[in-house]
Amino acid sequence: MIETLHTVLLGIIEGITEFLPISSTGHLLIAEHWLGRRSDLFNIAIQAGAILAVVVIYWLRLMQLALHLNVPANRDYLAKLMLAFAVTVAGGFAAKQIGLELPETVWPVAMALIVGGLVIFVVEAYVARHEPSSDVTWKVAFWVGVCQILAAVFPGTSRSAATIFAAMLAGLTSRPAAAEFAFLVGIPTMFAATGYEYLKARAAGYPDENWYQIAVGFIVSGIVAFIAVKWLLRYVQTHRFTVFAWYRIIAGVALLMIAR
Repeated sequence: MIETLHTVLLGIIEGITEFLPISSTGHLLIAEHWLGRRSDLFNIAIQAGAILAVVVIYWLRLMQLALHLNVPANRDYLAKLMLAFAVTVAGGFAAKQIGLELPETVWPVAMALIVGGLVIFVVEAYVARHEPSSDVTWKVAFWVGVCQILAAVFPGTSRSAATIFAAMLAGLTSRPAAAEFAFLVGIPTMFAATGYEYLKARAAGYPDENWYQIAVGFIVSGIVAFIAVKWLLRYVQTHRFTVFAWYRIIAGVALLMIAR
């Protein structure tokens, strides 16, 4: 019963933090210090649950892209999503080959939270000097793909933050458009990561995997993420991301004080 309660809490944390620019991986690493370490497959699976929420929210957009490839704008947008995904896969494979792993200590998470908060202020200052643009260029696609890798290597970076703000700095200065592209790129990225970890667990004979807990975490994170994404998409229509910058800095400083 206690383990299931911990799973629900982890699912809630993942669902809230996966798409808000505050780092789901960083929050999960911190939470697991108190709630118990979980397997890589569990962490990836609950992230996939959160990504499934994006599929539900954007299903009309996805159907439009898939079924209307005769429309040049759809082909162009889909090609740029594929470029961003391909860059991520290549970079992620390289990181695996050289043995880069997420550290399991609080200090790098805290530092990444603080640095990320400062970056948000810089990006918002840059965007304030430019007219809103919804044009997804090849430059935007490339840098979104590159910056997705950061979240896989540096906990506390935040995949959504890295991709949204990379898109904005690369010229996609419309916050809703940047969020949409970042979220859509996350769909194949996280599902591919889930499949990879599943195959690893299967090859190892599923050691120590509790499939019931994985299922609970997947469902909880999906439901919570659906609510969080719907809220965020409304929020960025009329607000900047600076509130998340302040949160990251305050949370990072608090973690540094706790870790002392």
